[in-house]
Amino acid sequence: MSAARLDQLPAPTTAEVCFVGRSNSGKSSAINVLTNQRRLAFSSKTPGRTRLINLFGIPDPLAPDAWLGFLVDLPGYGYAAVDRAARDEWAEVLGGYLHERASLAGVVLLIDIRRGVTDLDRRLARWIALRGLPTLALLTKADKLPYGQRIQAAARARKDLADIGTLTALPFSATHRIGLDEAAAHIENWISPQAVP
Repeated sequence: MSAARLDQLPAPTTAEVCFVGRSNSGKSSAINVLTNQRRLAFSSKTPGRTRLINLFGIPDPLAPDAWLGFLVDLPGYGYAAVDRAARDEWAEVLGGYLHERASLAGVVLLIDIRRGVTDLDRRLARWIALRGLPTLALLTKADKLPYGQRIQAAARARKDLADIGTLTALPFSATHRIGLDEAAAHIENWISPQAVP
């Protein structure tokens, strides 16, 4: 399902885990590798193209006509070539979803490990902190750094995002499958806590 505005979203029912990050942070790649799908979420060569809230339903194995939960791909932020009006509109949708969505169970914040935490990421972290939602910071493109630098980057991210009290920062690479199992376990536990020990 896709929606351009919050009022177009289906009524909240089951757990939702949203993916949020700067344009070109690797959201689509992360969703695809976590769901073991090649083209579930589409990535564009032009950052800032995702303008919709995209909900991907996870089938409930015990109830074939129901959803166990949803992975939610939110529009990316921070791409300078997009006009200001569009950026403001996306910020409103993003903030509204994070503040108002009753079924939101957790946030996956994607940050390019080579860039580190930016001012925009910190601003978003303050929004997330207001709700006290569990947050997983996936430090994407971790394969681009040696192991020791990855660990240092994760420690810096935890410090920079300390406002989010319920934060886990994890080096992650969709192409090299770094951090994949740990990230999947976090998300599965948010969607279906009784299913994960």
